[in-house]
Amino acid sequence: MFVVIVGGGKTGSQLAQSLIDEGYEVKIIESRPDILERIKKELPSDLIVAGDGSSPAVLEAAGIKQASVLAAVTGEDETNLVVTSLGKFEYHVPRVIGKINNPKNAWLFTRDMGVDAALNQATILARLIAEEMSLGDMMTLLKLRKGEFSIVEEKIHSESQAVGKKVSELHMPVDCVLAAIIRQGLMVIPHGDTVLEPEDEILAVVHASQVSQLSQLMGR
Repeated sequence: MFVVIVGGGKTGSQLAQSLIDEGYEVKIIESRPDILERIKKELPSDLIVAGDGSSPAVLEAAGIKQASVLAAVTGEDETNLVVTSLGKFEYHVPRVIGKINNPKNAWLFTRDMGVDAALNQATILARLIAEEMSLGDMMTLLKLRKGEFSIVEEKIHSESQAVGKKVSELHMPVDCVLAAIIRQGLMVIPHGDTVLEPEDEILAVVHASQVSQLSQLMGR
């Protein structure tokens, strides 16, 4: 997969490095001399394109016509919106991502402006706080199908209603499957007659609407 990143600040450079580590093909566009000097020390020079990422000529020089993903992550919302519009409507990039710097501008980052996915740090943080407050000790390890399902981990509380019960006796959420139990450092594959013990760490796949229900079952 080929990804074009516009913006070589901390977000852009770290994103580029992560994608490179995962084996993706990347080009990163940046115009500021000081930032260019920094990222040339961090990233392979052949991946860096010097220029204004809102310029069609610069985007084409970076290979925008072959890109599978375009990420506009500059520090200016106006620039990011110009880039996303060009990427989606002029070059028909399949997946376009835009970073929101000012939460008040979030309403502009829509599909009408070429944005398939908007990165709003304020909203992300608010959701994380809400999840942590509602889920107690449960940890979300991975989200699937755009967040419809989650792989979660939770340690069974000693006062949980699940303690001492067989898996088959639990009133599990309908759209939830226990995938594994970590017990004293060893993995146990759960079956219907597996009895849950305090401090067991359960791994489960659960629908987003039923995460709280699972947390209540396994928690205090």
